[in-house]
Amino acid sequence: MAEIRLNIDGREVKAEGGITLFQAAKRVGIKIPHLCYREDLTSTAACRLCVVEVQGARTLVASCAYPVANNMVVQTDTERVRNARKLAVELLLSDHPYDCMTCEKSGSCKLEKYAYELGIRKSRFEGESHNYVSRATNPFFERDYNKCILCGRCVTVCHEMQYCEAVDYSKRGFATKISASFDRSMQETPCVFCGNCVSVCPVGALSEKGGRFQGREWELTKIPTICSYCGVGCSFDLNVKDNRILKVTTDKNEGVNRGWTCVKGRFGFDYVHSPDRLTEPLIKKEEKFGRASWEEALDTVAKGLKKVKEKQGPDAVAFLASAKCTNEENYLLQKLARAAIGTNNVDHCARL
Repeated sequence: MAEIRLNIDGREVKAEGGITLFQAAKRVGIKIPHLCYREDLTSTAACRLCVVEVQGARTLVASCAYPVANNMVVQTDTERVRNARKLAVELLLSDHPYDCMTCEKSGSCKLEKYAYELGIRKSRFEGESHNYVSRATNPFFERDYNKCILCGRCVTVCHEMQYCEAVDYSKRGFATKISASFDRSMQETPCVFCGNCVSVCPVGALSEKGGRFQGREWELTKIPTICSYCGVGCSFDLNVKDNRILKVTTDKNEGVNRGWTCVKGRFGFDYVHSPDRLTEPLIKKEEKFGRASWEEALDTVAKGLKKVKEKQGPDAVAFLASAKCTNEENYLLQKLARAAIGTNNVDHCARL
């Protein structure tokens, strides 16, 4: 597309046609507050926090959805803009719980962040507010509608990335909320519990159950790793406190998965701390398992396979691959089965 030149906060900016004001500003290091916008999702322009002033425009415009144009003059931090953003945050806070001290999202909540930056201690608007019962029937995450700001991120990710369409906007006006059809539980919907809606939620409306009340955001150490469940190689962060994994997050749009995960990757980490998990090789001697070195264990396996093959033939041996290994490791296992042992008895456990 043709190159476009515009002015943002007194700076000459070059941009290609088709991108938004938000994207153009971000590329030159100008930060614009936002709650509903994510680059990897379709813009909904729901929160109105990213409004900017465009010369000649009748009203403030949502920068996340407003396309750039030649010779456009934009101001992102005027008094008019700041007042509009403050009003937007105050309206959200007027129907939002003030329980930040015990909220799981405190420290990473976007609404908390912008209320602090704008110096909002309490909303000046008072009146009707919601008092929903928290939904905690599913085993993986909790839904607190009282904290929902209707940004629509969870709806967009469920429709565009997961193609489940498990949730959507329901009802109208002040009664509007995000829910499954007929307000059913998530178990009664096409939801596959991938947890991507939890990942994109900017507030505490959606939170993981696993690590609740076990660690605040600033107490957690994020350790980048690769998912151990299959050979795709999805990347995410383990959130660790006191050498224990409390939850899995995907804050960065990178890796082969671009920040998205499946139910196994996000919620299936409890095996790491299982008391039944083996941490060293065991060899059965006199009907009891005893500790052994890796060299001794591998030698025992090799001798056992050789003995069975010589006595009963190669097809008396079968190999079971693991979904927690990489594709390369499973390739080598089947190569061992077919080339070294001479059997095609190879299966796997890559099922949910």
